[in-house]
Amino acid sequence: GSPPCRFLSTCDGVPVGLADAETIFALSSGHGRCGVAVVRVSGPASATALRCMAGLTRSLPPPRTALLRRITDPQSKEVLDRGLVFWFPAPHSFTGEDSVEFHIHGGPAVITAVLQALGSVPGMRPAEAGEFTRRAFQAGKLGLTEVEGLGDLIHAETEAQRRQALRQMSGELGRLYQDWSHKLKRCLAHVEAFIDFSEDELIEDGVLNQVDRSVCDLQAEMEQHLKDERRGERLRSGVQVVIAGATNAGKSSLLNTLCQRPAAIVSPIAGTTRDVVETALDIGGFPVLLSDTAGLRDSPDLVEREGVRRARERVEQADLTLVVVDCAHLPSGAQQATAFLQGHLRSVLPTQEQPDTVFPANRFLLVLNKTDLLPQEQRQALDGELRRCSGLPPVCLISCHTNEGLQDFLTVLHSSVKTL
Repeated sequence: GSPPCRFLSTCDGVPVGLADAETIFALSSGHGRCGVAVVRVSGPASATALRCMAGLTRSLPPPRTALLRRITDPQSKEVLDRGLVFWFPAPHSFTGEDSVEFHIHGGPAVITAVLQALGSVPGMRPAEAGEFTRRAFQAGKLGLTEVEGLGDLIHAETEAQRRQALRQMSGELGRLYQDWSHKLKRCLAHVEAFIDFSEDELIEDGVLNQVDRSVCDLQAEMEQHLKDERRGERLRSGVQVVIAGATNAGKSSLLNTLCQRPAAIVSPIAGTTRDVVETALDIGGFPVLLSDTAGLRDSPDLVEREGVRRARERVEQADLTLVVVDCAHLPSGAQQATAFLQGHLRSVLPTQEQPDTVFPANRFLLVLNKTDLLPQEQRQALDGELRRCSGLPPVCLISCHTNEGLQDFLTVLHSSVKTL
């Protein structure tokens, strides 16, 4: 068997491979000016760093207990700051090693001075990116899925991202994979037992049939797990929402209205937007990457043609497409307007995705812009006719100029993003 594991630390519990590692330090809180900054130290020289910089000549402070001390430079003895220090003896720390935290004031000069002082302590070096988490994984404190969840939690910008990251960090995904692993090992053990002992009639009848059923059930469970239509990826990187339509329909105005800033140039000249303009949004707690694209039309201009090609490429890749239509171009009759919109949708959609009758509601939203230019009676008649029409995706009537209908549109957009 393998040799017994030796432990080298101020407290028993750290495997020799970790105890022999270099001691690392880094700023663990965010960069920039702040009220409090946290500097973390991990490794066998952590206790030395704590004694040198917090002026502790006798015993170390009680574990996980805040102690207010002067933070000094171990070389010059100059006082750098006054803050809290925490001692985390191995193995009861984030990394599983001896660890120290300095909670200091968050000014750049203070942080720089403390980091330089730590670098002067023998046996210590700055940590590499993600090295604290790597040591936690090597010590068995975190599994791979929990490490990924921790990274997602740190980078979470919306409520939905935070919830998903917390579920993964809590080990929910890891427990699922562990359960699959146990089931496969059980099936493997039954098959090996059948091979080794079947001739001795020590194996119950139907063992192979039971294994076959278990493996088929597990396969179905895994396939179902993978058929989430990239929901986890969408939450992590953002739902791809593309604004598409003809020139001068108000696509850039819609982008600016949604992100509440002039992200795209708006002008009455057709073909103003040539390239894809992207902006990240939080729609009801869900991350959205919103893209404004060039107006779809035939043009002799080489640059505009390239913009149209990129626009159609984005529509093919989009999770959700907002097809914007200028209400002024709609026929006056409600039925004629419905037929016009169906034809317009087919001109926007990729050829391979064009349906015969019903457009997929989870992939497209029809946005009729500039409703402020329509008479009240025509607007009401159009709204009623479109609600009765079954051959169109969800339709929203808005005005980017007056913000009329914008709240209803945001409600529909949030619902569409949530179901993706």
